[in-house]
Amino acid sequence: MNPTPPRERICMLTGGGYPYRRDALSGWCRTLVEGLRRFRFELLTVTDREPPTAPAYPLPLNVGSARAVAVGRAAIKTERSESRSENRRERNERRRSETELGQAVAALLCRGLVGEPEDERTFAQGLRRVAEHPTALPALPLADALVEAWRTGQVREGDLPLPRLSMRDARTAATLLRHALGALTVDVPESDLVHCVGGTTPLLTALAGRWRHGVPLLLTEARAPVARHKPHEERLSPAVRTVLRRFRGSVARAGYAEAGLIAPLSAYHHSWALRHGAQAAKLVQVPAGVDPSEYPGAPESESDPAVVWAGSGGPDSGLAPLLAAFEQVVAAVPGTVLHLVGVTAAHEDYCAELIERTGLGRTVRLHPLPADPRDRYTSGHVVAHVPGPADPPYRLVEAMMSGRAVVGVDVGPAAETLGDAGVLVQPGDPAELAIAVVGLLRAPNRRRALGEAARRRALTHYTNDRVVRVYGGLYTDLTAPPPPSSFELALAVPAPRCEPPVTLRWLVRERQDG
Repeated sequence: MNPTPPRERICMLTGGGYPYRRDALSGWCRTLVEGLRRFRFELLTVTDREPPTAPAYPLPLNVGSARAVAVGRAAIKTERSESRSENRRERNERRRSETELGQAVAALLCRGLVGEPEDERTFAQGLRRVAEHPTALPALPLADALVEAWRTGQVREGDLPLPRLSMRDARTAATLLRHALGALTVDVPESDLVHCVGGTTPLLTALAGRWRHGVPLLLTEARAPVARHKPHEERLSPAVRTVLRRFRGSVARAGYAEAGLIAPLSAYHHSWALRHGAQAAKLVQVPAGVDPSEYPGAPESESDPAVVWAGSGGPDSGLAPLLAAFEQVVAAVPGTVLHLVGVTAAHEDYCAELIERTGLGRTVRLHPLPADPRDRYTSGHVVAHVPGPADPPYRLVEAMMSGRAVVGVDVGPAAETLGDAGVLVQPGDPAELAIAVVGLLRAPNRRRALGEAARRRALTHYTNDRVVRVYGGLYTDLTAPPPPSSFELALAVPAPRCEPPVTLRWLVRERQDG
């Protein structure tokens, strides 16, 4: 009897998501893990928050381990402590060496953040040295290095002039950077491939695994890149926000350079990656997908007019412009109800306060995310897709698969995802959004026709089967051993050659570079 062949080990690395949190991104990760049973998965989630104690999803048999790590609480392995056998001279020399290393690394990081775009390699060199010498992280003189880099820094194309950086700002930024860089100290489990699904924090851990162990990296950016600061950073000074914005962009570019393959969710993500240094041969576009059986396209209910919106309900989730538009919808179509689906427990109070300020209390219903996806959109006649600036298109695809007419705001990949199977409005204009929603509520035939068109489009382009099939191919390509060396005779007439598949070009290029 032949033994069972070993399965390739995939480390799926997320930023606080699967399998510990139930949301759209976690459902996407679960689809890959459960659909690719021929691979063995080691699940690692790296988060800034208190790590969960238990998974929110049952783990299939092809999951070998699941671990959650909080940045800043990861144990930093020390190469050796001060030995009693060390004499004073040896100890002083070691400390001097560590100080010089810390100064050099801090200068590389800060010069890469503030300098010209060509200094990105300098920043990546700094990241790599932190990953290779994690004990140096706590002592990095980042504040002093930031002040020096700021003094000689350059304004990058498309950026505003550098704001004033005080010493207090430099210390604040240094504290935040040091905390973020803690993700470089997290060890990835032994694996044949790291699939990073997330943003800055998990990508730093993936890069550390790449540099320390040489593990191939597959990168999927879970959220659209955000050029501006995040809502919770509004209290920070302009200089600190500039540092954080440049830091995230520089980490993303380092990820593009180190990844064997990059799988953008859309043409929007694809073009952003190209503009920020990703090589075209590494990009394999894989749109989001859902399971059609979970969204069967139920007929409209006979209830009063209803609009559905699905999202977390947080400050950056698109809820505020939606409520501003809904005030006008209720005025035009009295009795219309707005269902807010998927509001997390952490954001219920924020939502309730926002609703109370608008005076819409009796016309808005808050719902936690339904356990059964069939119940997510069936209560509505129209779906208003008003995403946050960085939200992935998962909810939009779900709404389309449910067979509901969608009014979408043109943010990120919404336009290419919806196509002509819905109504698209410009961002920042609640009145235009309200007009579009009211128009569909008053035109049932057009509304149903758009709903049917949206479901057909979703069935054609956005199914789980396609996502699983493509990622299975990407995993196989990246975990395959390099092709053996070959020797060819020089012919007078060169033999014809075929262009290698896009997912194999990285192998050809690395062999040539080597």
